Amino acid sequence: MQLTISEEQSGMLLRQMLKQLRLSSKMIRHLKFLPDGILVNGAHVTVRYVLRAGDRLTLATEDEVSAPIKPVDLPIEILYEDEDLVVPSKPANMPTHPSCDHYEDTVANALAYRYSKSGISFVFRPINRLDRNTSGLLLIARNRIAASCLSEAMQRGAIQKRYLAVLDGVLPEDRGVIDRPLHRTAQSVILREICSPDAPDASPSVTEYRVLARGESHTLVEARPITGRTHQLRVHFASLGHPITGDDLYGVASPLIARHALHAYTLTFPHPSRDKTLSLKAPLPNDLQELIHACFPELNFSYERSLP
Repeated sequence: MQLTISEEQSGMLLRQMLKQLRLSSKMIRHLKFLPDGILVNGAHVTVRYVLRAGDRLTLATEDEVSAPIKPVDLPIEILYEDEDLVVPSKPANMPTHPSCDHYEDTVANALAYRYSKSGISFVFRPINRLDRNTSGLLLIARNRIAASCLSEAMQRGAIQKRYLAVLDGVLPEDRGVIDRPLHRTAQSVILREICSPDAPDASPSVTEYRVLARGESHTLVEARPITGRTHQLRVHFASLGHPITGDDLYGVASPLIARHALHAYTLTFPHPSRDKTLSLKAPLPNDLQELIHACFPELNFSYERSLP
């Protein structure tokens, strides 16, 4: 990042300027210990430096190319993009990031390809993650400052995510809060389960939900995870006796859909460098549209409009 100090900023301590740029304390500490982390007119300075009009401030916030991620030409829809962040709508059956047996079919591979075509350096910095078969919105930072700001926003609860899910069975309550801690099962590194709050590895987990529609054998809900635990929504709804339709890990497979019916529908967050809040919505994928039509034929529902 490079900028020229204006007359209005003259006399300001560099420390104040860095805070004005919304750099976190962690990011400032990181830059202070880099040889070229904070430069004024090409020379290393401390945060006590008094800025003058015309000074050229350079901050080492740019990322280097992320070599381990192979660029792969994969189709992915981008709902928003600027110099600080990118928000793709992840399709089902695409992992978020590379892992065992998934080195070339992830969102990270698709974005690495997107930026490599333009000669833009890219480090994959996801702020949230989705299970492979969960579709919908992902928030990805494009530089270290944005990643720091968005991560802090996530920690203080300033990023709100809402999901649509179709559940097996008819959920009787119109709305509710599921407050049940989770931990990893003893038998698997993947599976999670409800546990006692006194368990040594218990993670507090809270989900709010409201019912949008009921059919003869299914329920459509909007869910808001207050915490962000692995498999939280899947385990929480299964604990009510109403697992997410098609979830063969915490429920049963479904002939109506070939994956669990969970979609990250809306995402609201403060922009890391602009004084505004963004609110984005991911279109419903075809398989979830078809499932909703099959389970709730009387629901007055248009894909171009918001759900009720």
